[in-house]
Amino acid sequence: MKDLKELRDQIDVIDRQIVDLYQERMEIAAGVAEYKINTGKKVFDKEREDSKLATLTALGKTDFNKHGIRELFEQIMSMSRKRQYQLLTAHGMYEKPDFTEVESLDYHNARIVFQGTEGAYSQLALKEYFGEQTDSYHVETWRDAMEAIKNGEADYAVLPIENSSAGIVSENYDLMVEYDNCIVGEQIIQINHALLGLPEAELSDITDVYSHPQALMQCGRYLESHREWEKHSLKNTAMAAKKVKEDGKKHKAAIASSLTADIYGLKVLDECIQNNKMNATRFIIVSGKRVFTSKAEKISICFEGMHESGSLYHMLSHFIYNGINMNHIESRPVQGKNWEYRFFVDFEGNLNDAAVQNALRGLAEETLGLKILGNY
Repeated sequence: MKDLKELRDQIDVIDRQIVDLYQERMEIAAGVAEYKINTGKKVFDKEREDSKLATLTALGKTDFNKHGIRELFEQIMSMSRKRQYQLLTAHGMYEKPDFTEVESLDYHNARIVFQGTEGAYSQLALKEYFGEQTDSYHVETWRDAMEAIKNGEADYAVLPIENSSAGIVSENYDLMVEYDNCIVGEQIIQINHALLGLPEAELSDITDVYSHPQALMQCGRYLESHREWEKHSLKNTAMAAKKVKEDGKKHKAAIASSLTADIYGLKVLDECIQNNKMNATRFIIVSGKRVFTSKAEKISICFEGMHESGSLYHMLSHFIYNGINMNHIESRPVQGKNWEYRFFVDFEGNLNDAAVQNALRGLAEETLGLKILGNY
């Protein structure tokens, strides 16, 4: 049996050879990039790579080695592509996104739309972001808000996108894909839910509770302690408060903000009833104009991946290679394609950053339907 040190010395020699060969391969990849700069040929040639991977994999002497060889060369080819993207971008071979850089966002005389009614959390987020003195109005659905932006009836819309307790607002993710509207800002607000009833009502009178499905989820533990209550979903927490007021039945209660109680003349029967006392919701500010500022530091995108092993890993590697910090990732089913998914990613950066341009170039070539949702 060979000595362990002797075996490790042999591995060290082989590793140095691998490093030398890898660096030689990257130099050749630079030559390939130069050819593609002159000819306009795309970097990613899936047919060529699949054929080469099949040939190299077949050289393995065992199934384990075949798997390892394929994984090794998938990674080498991925790094080669990234180097080529980098060189092409450095030579100005970069198709800029259809975004316009502006010095600042124009809020002067802006008309802002939110979903719900007076007292909705979206309205609270609107006031936090734009200030108290705004020209705002409300619509019934989130789609109505997106339509208002699309049709030029409003300049900005405020939409909830994610809650720290209940997760994403999936419908608004889907709407961002469907519409060409653009995220230009975000606002996070603390969400403290209260149980609201008529002035003459007591907690013991309640049999029915109304609220938005997300609010009902966020107060799940509290509602679990009142299993006898029947829960009803509405489109908005403020709408629930309005319904309780209009129905005038003391056995009905709404889950909404305590500020809503003042608007509709309701009584706070119990407060801070959400599961998470640090409960917060992130709202996006949406515009019909595809603009960003030089101070923008967060980018949201979405894309579909190849429906094959390792595809998500290779897609996300573009962030790793370019030193980009990814903040968030979600997936949503692709309409009309069972069991296929669209990925939504938030990451740090500005569209002017070279690293961002490299990453987006790679994603554009190696994914399906890349869409930049906003830089804000």
